[in-house]
Amino acid sequence: MDLGLRGAAAVVNGGTGGMGRATAECFAADGARVAIFGRTQSTLDETVRALRELGSPDAVGLRVDVGITSQVDAAFAELGQRWGELNILVNTVGPHQAGRIEELSDNDWVAAFNLGALSAMRCARAALPWLRKAEWARIVNVSAHSTKRQVPILIAYTAAKSAMTSLSKNLAKTLARDGILVNTVSPGTFLSESVRRYVESVAGGRGIDPDDPVDAMRVIGENFASPCDLGRAGLPGEIGAVIAFLASKRNSYMTGADVNVDGGSDFA
Repeated sequence: MDLGLRGAAAVVNGGTGGMGRATAECFAADGARVAIFGRTQSTLDETVRALRELGSPDAVGLRVDVGITSQVDAAFAELGQRWGELNILVNTVGPHQAGRIEELSDNDWVAAFNLGALSAMRCARAALPWLRKAEWARIVNVSAHSTKRQVPILIAYTAAKSAMTSLSKNLAKTLARDGILVNTVSPGTFLSESVRRYVESVAGGRGIDPDDPVDAMRVIGENFASPCDLGRAGLPGEIGAVIAFLASKRNSYMTGADVNVDGGSDFA
C-alpha cells in the first residue's frame, strides 16, 4: 500500500530508539524527509546514517531536550526554515518514574508530567504553524496500555500518559477545521531496550532469554498483570507500521482515536 509519504516532512520526537526509531525507519523507507529529536549526539548521528541509507537523503538529527521549551521552539524554527512546512509530528517519548504513590516525591510527579505530557504539548504548539502550511498534516502521540489496565507502580507514568491522551483528543477536535488529524496509539509490551533490561534484571536463574518475545511477555505478565492474547511481546517495527499509517496521507478520516496495539486484550 502506498502511504503517500514520498517527499513528506516528518518529525519523530524520540526517534533514536525503540518505537520512535522504527517509525522513523518506516517514513524513510517510503521516501519521506525525516527529522529525529534526541539527546545523545552519537545516537542521533548513527540513526541519521541509517535513515539516509533507507531512503531519506535529507534526514536530519537534532539534539533537543523536549523538556525545555526554548530548545523545542528552536528546533521547529530550524526545520521550518529548512523545509517550509511540516506534514507529520510523532511524539514517542515517555517518563521513567516508577513507584507507588507513597514512594514518589512532588519532583517525581513534575518530571513525569514534564516528559510524558508537556513534551508532546510543546512539540505540537511549536509545530503547528508549519503543519498549517502543509497540504495535509497529521499528529500521532504514543500513549500507553497502562492507561486502561492500571499498574500500582506506574501511577505517575500512567497519569502523565492519560493526560497526553486527553490532550490528543482535544487537539483532534480543535484542529479538525484545519484538516489536521490527531490520533494516539496505546502500546502494550514491546521488546524495547528498557523492557529487555528489566526482563534481564528479574530473570534470575530461570533460563529466561530477554531477547525472546515469549519469555519477555511471560515476565511482564507475571510482574505487571498485563498478559496478552498472542502470548508474546511486540517488536518495535510492528507498532512503527501502525504509527506510519496513522501519520500518513492514506489515513484521511481517522482522528481523535486511541488505537490499542497490544497483542490482544480485554479492552473495549
